[in-house]
Amino acid sequence: MERRIAILDAPCGLGLRPPRPGHEPGCRFAPDALRGHGLVERLGAEDAGRVTPPPYSPDPEPVTGYRNGLGIAAYADDLAGRVGELLDAGRFPLLLGGECGIALGPALALRRRGAFGLAYLDGHDDYSPRRDPERFAGELTAGGSALALVTGHGPAPLSDRHGLGPYVAEEHAVHVGRQVEPEDVEGWDLEVFERSAVRRYPIEYVREHGARAAADAARADLEAAPVEGFWIHVDVDVLDRRVMPAVDSPNPDGIDLAEFTTVLGVLAASPRAVGAHVTIYDPERDPDGSCGAALADALVAAFRPAG
Repeated sequence: MERRIAILDAPCGLGLRPPRPGHEPGCRFAPDALRGHGLVERLGAEDAGRVTPPPYSPDPEPVTGYRNGLGIAAYADDLAGRVGELLDAGRFPLLLGGECGIALGPALALRRRGAFGLAYLDGHDDYSPRRDPERFAGELTAGGSALALVTGHGPAPLSDRHGLGPYVAEEHAVHVGRQVEPEDVEGWDLEVFERSAVRRYPIEYVREHGARAAADAARADLEAAPVEGFWIHVDVDVLDRRVMPAVDSPNPDGIDLAEFTTVLGVLAASPRAVGAHVTIYDPERDPDGSCGAALADALVAAFRPAG
């Protein structure tokens, strides 16, 4: 049965640090920018409206240890409720973020329904812990830890809402597109991710075997898993900075738009894919709108053939 795409705005920047003192992350403007490129109409999608996040605060948050942690937890509940309604109506929710912390919402919605997998398309692993977490107490970022949080690693208000964590079992998560930079090695304990049960198809795999092979392998993993379906996480910093500089952490060796469309299209075409979200695009870093236009074109190309 074909499922109509329902586009839901999730304009949340809670999981990122301020780009400069006194300024909220600009990814909150991404939904409006992408809609401005005709995404709803071009996909023939249902307009599912918006879930507004709590106010952003730049201050450390000691309860969870994460910036805006309690706000992110409350927002996860709100998003989960709306995503759940769309799933109940037989829709394919497509969330326009926002930062990667919005992943907690759909993960929680799906966990309430059973066991689901996760395809994680991202230039970073979003799993490895800081080497010196005490230095960042109260200032850790959910946007850079989303995969860890949804797989049960982190404070209970984020990773174990209502006693439902982990929302996704590690062995049911597949990561595509990770690239490691020298500063990643210095700042994060990357060995933790390497020891995890998450299946990994990093940028080296894509370079050696091709984007189609990586996508096919990831899809095969997810379709073979003992789950009821899977969600797709898309962080556009998986794209090379030459084509997507409008992110907070541009990727110097990412995939190109054709590879991006291929990977996303293969995953979205799976009959077991149940929804997706797109994150990290920052219109404030895209003054002429060209990055947003290219991203909208790629999303249309990837999702429209999937029905």
